[in-house]
Amino acid sequence: MTKRDWYLNLAIVFSIWAVDAATKWLAAEYIRGISFFGPFGVVLHFNPGAMLGAFSTLPPILRVVSLSTGGAFLVFIYLAIQYLIPSNVNVLRFGMSILLGGILGNVTDRILRGSVTDFLLIGSPSHWTTPAFNVADMVQWVGYGMIVYSLIRDGNLFWPEYNIRRRLWVNPSFQVKYIGMLMAMGFGFVIISGTFFYTYLKVTIDALVVGSAPEVEHRFLSPFFITFSIIASGFVMILVIVGRILSHRMAGPLYAFEKFLEDLLNGKTRELKLRAGDDFQHLEELSIRLRKQFESKGILPEGVDTPDARSQSRG
Repeated sequence: MTKRDWYLNLAIVFSIWAVDAATKWLAAEYIRGISFFGPFGVVLHFNPGAMLGAFSTLPPILRVVSLSTGGAFLVFIYLAIQYLIPSNVNVLRFGMSILLGGILGNVTDRILRGSVTDFLLIGSPSHWTTPAFNVADMVQWVGYGMIVYSLIRDGNLFWPEYNIRRRLWVNPSFQVKYIGMLMAMGFGFVIISGTFFYTYLKVTIDALVVGSAPEVEHRFLSPFFITFSIIASGFVMILVIVGRILSHRMAGPLYAFEKFLEDLLNGKTRELKLRAGDDFQHLEELSIRLRKQFESKGILPEGVDTPDARSQSRG
């Protein structure tokens, strides 16, 4: 992605976030009771759960903390996916940005109020109406639709057949080491943040509770530990996936360049073609310079491109 792409997508996220916050504030200030204007209605409702009331029966600490942290986790996933997917699938990029903007709108509401402000209805007061929703919910469905449409239409662009490197582990020792480093940093962050929040919550409970602190600790710390463990496990799994992809993009072109040099030293000349998304793209230009240098000195016959060499050109 170019800087312009990043600015455009982040502008979409923050614009939806701001519009959602403004409409929720207006709803809380001015909506009283229920009113219908044709098939559309307004009513002020505070939803303690997720979209359309999902998870509203969970304990408050488990519900608010898990849903809010889950939203923050999605920001990490969003940035990783935006970095990894091809640059020309703008429908998917914009769909993800719209979806994230809607998610952040509800997450912000949940963090500040402990519930989400819903105020829109569709239907008829005398027959049937939808559950109350808000602008964030509405744009999320738009984002979902764009993502599904892009996956169906542009699926071949994400990993096209001609661009596939058939060896998953091009350089196993390097790739395993790279993934291990990411996992070590992830585990370190999990341990540090988990210890901080767990001890902070425990000390706060002990300081505020009058009576049986261990009973209150059990009530609040057990859901915290379960929720944090699930989120931490997901975080580490994402690091493994991202590490595998990034290490493949680094090891692949280096492997291909090594094969190119071996062929060159063995008297075979060919082009080096790297895959979309690979790092070290400058190796293609360097390979051309090396080949021309060898040919100019008479070490290689000009214009030779053997079938065997072509078959190995992508590593």
